[in-house]
Amino acid sequence: MNLNSLRREDFNYLKSIQSRWVDMDALRHINNAVYLSYFESARVEFLDSLGININRWEGDKSVILAKMEIDYLRQSSYPNTYDVGCRISRLGTKSFDIFSAIFDNNGISPIVTGTFITVCFNYVTQQTILIPKIIKNAHEPFNE
Repeated sequence: MNLNSLRREDFNYLKSIQSRWVDMDALRHINNAVYLSYFESARVEFLDSLGININRWEGDKSVILAKMEIDYLRQSSYPNTYDVGCRISRLGTKSFDIFSAIFDNNGISPIVTGTFITVCFNYVTQQTILIPKIIKNAHEPFNE
C-alpha cells in the first residue's frame, strides 16, 4: 500500500483533533509520542461507534491493544487541526487490525499512519475471545 496515496475519503470514520502548544517538542514540531495519543483518542471513539465500549471494565466483549506499528511520513507543527481516520483493515480469529492515518489541515496526504493490532478480550474471564460480529461487519480491507 502506498501510504502517500491515502486520502481522508478512504476512511468512513474521522475524528477531528486540535493540537495544543504543549504538543510540540524542542524541535518545534509535534512530538512523535503525541501522535500516539491522537491515535488512541480516535481509536477509542471508533470502537465505541461500533459498539465496543472499552470504558466498561467488566465487559465480556472488549479489546486489548497488542502491538503498534507507526510510520512517520512528514512533520507538522502547532497550531493545527488533524483528522484521524480509522478502519478495520484485517481480521484474524481473535485479533484484528485498526489502520489509522492522521491528516493535517495543510495537506491531502497523511502525516502519520499506524496499524494497531487489537485482540478481542473478555475482562470478566481474563481470556481472549473470538472476534464479535460487530467487528466483522465493520471490516474494510484495502484493495491492493
